[in-house]
Amino acid sequence: MTTPALPAFLDHALWREHVYSDGWRAASSAAEVIEPATGEVLTRCGRAVAADVASAAEAAATAQKAWAAMGPRDRAAVFHRAAALFQQHFDELALYVTRETGAILPKGQHEIREAVAFCQIAASMPMQAQGQVLPSAGGKLSIARRVPHGVVGVISPFNFPLILTLRVVAPALAAGNAVIIKPDPRTPVSGGLLIAQLFEQAGLPAGVLHVLPGGADVGEALVTEPKVAMISFTGSAGVGRRIGELAGKHLKKVSLELGGSNALIVLDDADADVAASNIAWGAWLHQGQICMASNRVLVHEAIAPAIIERLVGKATHLPVGNGATGQVALGPLIDERQRDRVHATVQASVKAGAQLLAGGSYDGLFYKPTVLGGVKPGMPSFDEETFGPVVNLATFKTDEEAVALANTSHGGLAAGVISASVGRALAIGQQLKAGMVHVNDQTVNDDAVNPFGGPGIAGNGNSHGGPGDWEQFTTWQWLTVKATATPFPF
Repeated sequence: MTTPALPAFLDHALWREHVYSDGWRAASSAAEVIEPATGEVLTRCGRAVAADVASAAEAAATAQKAWAAMGPRDRAAVFHRAAALFQQHFDELALYVTRETGAILPKGQHEIREAVAFCQIAASMPMQAQGQVLPSAGGKLSIARRVPHGVVGVISPFNFPLILTLRVVAPALAAGNAVIIKPDPRTPVSGGLLIAQLFEQAGLPAGVLHVLPGGADVGEALVTEPKVAMISFTGSAGVGRRIGELAGKHLKKVSLELGGSNALIVLDDADADVAASNIAWGAWLHQGQICMASNRVLVHEAIAPAIIERLVGKATHLPVGNGATGQVALGPLIDERQRDRVHATVQASVKAGAQLLAGGSYDGLFYKPTVLGGVKPGMPSFDEETFGPVVNLATFKTDEEAVALANTSHGGLAAGVISASVGRALAIGQQLKAGMVHVNDQTVNDDAVNPFGGPGIAGNGNSHGGPGDWEQFTTWQWLTVKATATPFPF
């Protein structure tokens, strides 16, 4: 006896020419969502405008008070139900995320698995202690307690839209905030509308969550809206600087996760086969469109020829195509603009003296895995985050030189060091300016329980996730209580 197939979960009729703000409501305009691998129209959803932000913030601020006052077990139950829905509809949701983001299927599956974990972790938060009893004089109770900010705005990217949205949305909601999501317009379903449908079915009260797909005008309105107390942004350094400037002007908390040019260091005692495998995964997974991607690969000059030989072989043989078929290693870049940006970086670096050892060409949105040798500071591929399937190889002679090259970017999100000597690798790793450092691993590492963030060009140094969630999505309030009021000398 076979188990009957589940009915389709994703209801495209909900968001067809609609946004999610105090329920599903008609938008002033709409836009098609295109599958990068095929050019097919996946769905059509509403587009918000800047004026929609004020009404969403008003509704969110009103709903947030009742949500924060809800009993902790009732709030936790919403996340338990959300996790169960993600798990129940795993295959359908994973395939959709794969198609909308131009990924390979294992990447889409990974996003759903992490979504389940984020919801499970969020379910535990309302049941945790949320303050401390402080020392105080007799007759007075002194408490430091965590209180929600109120309304949190989330501006999320296209590359891992479900993970990078939900890792903020779930703990922010669990801490008692209301949330407004502005997903990337290229991935509005995975980055927001899917979340809205799922949490609505999980029993999240109306008005607590809003999803406003739109352009930069909507994002700017969200940052400047007085009723939004905090902004969480994941994306490029250029946009992050603008958001940080606006948030500072409006005296609101901001969390910026900007990626950066991450460094992977391979020492001369590393196993060449293992190191090449780590490099290929860290640089080419999801076509390099990962904020933790191994952008700059720093290889000791003694082992560089062996590494190059292996990487060129992998670049030549790894299949590129429609990731939803399950038969390729790399899918397409998200759109023509991103493809042209990657190609321009490769060409400019070659013109500046880098050697094109493999790849460097494309067919439509499918960019071939690329290897650049002789990369040096001052070249675009060294100084900038490529965000494409490009291994940028630079060589070094000493451990000190490797550290200096790695830290040239003035901070990064992730770094890695590969060596047969754990002590030597750890000594290097402890000197790297990165928020996440991995010994004997490549840079693309993440878990639902780790603090996620980095200094300098990677953002503003804040970390959310795991132990960082309470610090990020609440603020301290000092509360004192005396049994009776007492007079003062005046």
